[in-house]
Amino acid sequence: MKFKNFEWRIVLRVAFLLITLSLAAFILVKQWYVYLLLAVPVIIYQVVEFYRFHHKAYTELEQFVESVHYRDFSRYFDVKHAPVDIQPLRKGFNEINTTFKVISKEKETQYQYLQKILELVDTGILSFEEATGEVVWMNETLKKMLQLPYIKTITSLRRRDEELCNEIMALKPGETKIATAHPERSSFKILLSATAFQTDGKLYKLIAFQNVNEALDETESKAWQKLLSVLTHEIMNSVAPISSLAETLKSRLQQSVAILNDDSGSLEDLEIGIETIKRRSEGLLKFAETYRNLNRINTLNLRKVYVRDIFENLHRLMQPTLEQKSIELETILKDTDLTLEADINLLEQVLINLVLNAIEAVKDTPNPKILLTSYIANNRKIVIKVADNGNGIPAEVLEKIFIPFFSTKKSGSGIGLSLCKQIMMLHKGNIQVQSREGEGTAFLLQF
Repeated sequence: MKFKNFEWRIVLRVAFLLITLSLAAFILVKQWYVYLLLAVPVIIYQVVEFYRFHHKAYTELEQFVESVHYRDFSRYFDVKHAPVDIQPLRKGFNEINTTFKVISKEKETQYQYLQKILELVDTGILSFEEATGEVVWMNETLKKMLQLPYIKTITSLRRRDEELCNEIMALKPGETKIATAHPERSSFKILLSATAFQTDGKLYKLIAFQNVNEALDETESKAWQKLLSVLTHEIMNSVAPISSLAETLKSRLQQSVAILNDDSGSLEDLEIGIETIKRRSEGLLKFAETYRNLNRINTLNLRKVYVRDIFENLHRLMQPTLEQKSIELETILKDTDLTLEADINLLEQVLINLVLNAIEAVKDTPNPKILLTSYIANNRKIVIKVADNGNGIPAEVLEKIFIPFFSTKKSGSGIGLSLCKQIMMLHKGNIQVQSREGEGTAFLLQF
């Protein structure tokens, strides 16, 4: 409506100018030169006013365009003190600015909501231009997940984790893939999902990162439990009769020695063979019984415990062994009131196993040292850390240490760390390992 009034004012000015010019032409034809002297000043005045009117309108329009160009929608055009001819124009500009301001505010609000939502989700998100590799955006979850402050280009990730970067670059839009991330000295499984979008003629790729390590660990643990249950059942059912039969044969053989002629020594060989069968069958039974422990722990006696009490009990228990081997155990606990919900007996079993492993790891190290500490991580999880300055764990061994039956020790059963992992999963937590050859190893219990 405001611009309609403005248009009518232009039409009226043009109409009046046309009438004046027509009247001047008529006077000129009639040769009424006296009246022409009166008409000429009127024509000049109308032309000058028309020019001034257009110049003012152009100046107002230029200022409005400038405010739109710089997105200065807070600018207000003074209507009250403006010339009457310009007032409708200024009113229209103010209405347009108000509309733009509302739209801009709504877009900013939507953007802020979207950004906050993306920051709150547990899924890491990375967006980059496919042609140049320039990173457009990454959320805080991804920064914490990969332990990166920021990356400018996707090639920056290659210097930190080449394997993961290659997986991302090879991932096509619409595909999903499980990959391994290697932040610092640890590693975990992540599910990568990719999509693509195009804007301003540029193609962008958006990657979603989801930590599936705990879900895979839980699935793997259940699979191992089922396998162990079947194995131990079959072994015990098959070996128990062999052990019993070997005991019976040995007894009868000893009873028959007195009446049998053993000049060739065959009875002695037979007795040794039966004894070997009995001993190995009993060893297999003991082996199966040991692995049954992995399936027996399925309930927790949870209660609130102070971390400082756990550390004191562990230090008191391990002190004689540590002194005997001249190993220093350093405990760091900044918050002495730190507590967690745990089964104290099972948790101590985990820590004792980790400390014993650390003692074994530092036995050939000059100035052997074990560090026991606890803190609250950035993800608000309580962490208990057992670290040593031993020789570290080789990369090819690192991914196998939690697998049942696997052990690098000659006398090891391969049950210790598997049991630790199951206990932590029962606590709805997890256990992670960080290690580098020549620098040492650290086990992190996250609750």
